[in-house]
Amino acid sequence: MTTISPSILSADFSKLGADCRMVLDAGAKMLHYDVMDGHFVPNISFGVPVLKSLHKAMPDAFYDVHLMITHPQQYAEAFAKAGASLLNFHLECDDDIQETIDAIKAQGCKVGMTIKPGTPVEELGYYLDQLDLVLVMSVEPGFGGQKFMADQMEKLRALRAKRPELILEVDGGVNRETAPICRENGADVAVAGTAVFRAENIPAEIALLRGE
Repeated sequence: MTTISPSILSADFSKLGADCRMVLDAGAKMLHYDVMDGHFVPNISFGVPVLKSLHKAMPDAFYDVHLMITHPQQYAEAFAKAGASLLNFHLECDDDIQETIDAIKAQGCKVGMTIKPGTPVEELGYYLDQLDLVLVMSVEPGFGGQKFMADQMEKLRALRAKRPELILEVDGGVNRETAPICRENGADVAVAGTAVFRAENIPAEIALLRGE
């Protein structure tokens, strides 16, 4: 089965806390928290204060924080203190990669790294052995509602061959049609936004996406 990490960008912001609690109660094992800076990606989402508020209300939740930002290193401490369980940043960011990994580990967070569709797995290189998770983007980051890129699944297979114990996550275009493709190619975690939050029966949809 695949763990489902609902992307709270697709939640109703007027009742964000309630929506997050709802998906956790419905069977989600973590919450995917997309941070966008308007620079690394064109959109702007939410930052440290919102995460801090969610963590205060739901301290036992696992917060899968995806930093789609140009300078993740300078924000590692703030997001960790706000409640991040895992800090996931892009290999394509402008900061020194090793220093960013070290900064996250210094805060006691798990470390994830994301690669865009155009980035080969080989570029993870030396850093791969230092990571808890790799997120493979199956759309271009920054916008919802894009078509799932099935050709990105070969990256999952390559990563599994390199490090069998590594947690592999897929983000982008995941729904009831594409979740099985992710699962068959070795995804441990699938990020799903619209598919979860707009479902008529959320517990049933999460179970379906998980492969139950």
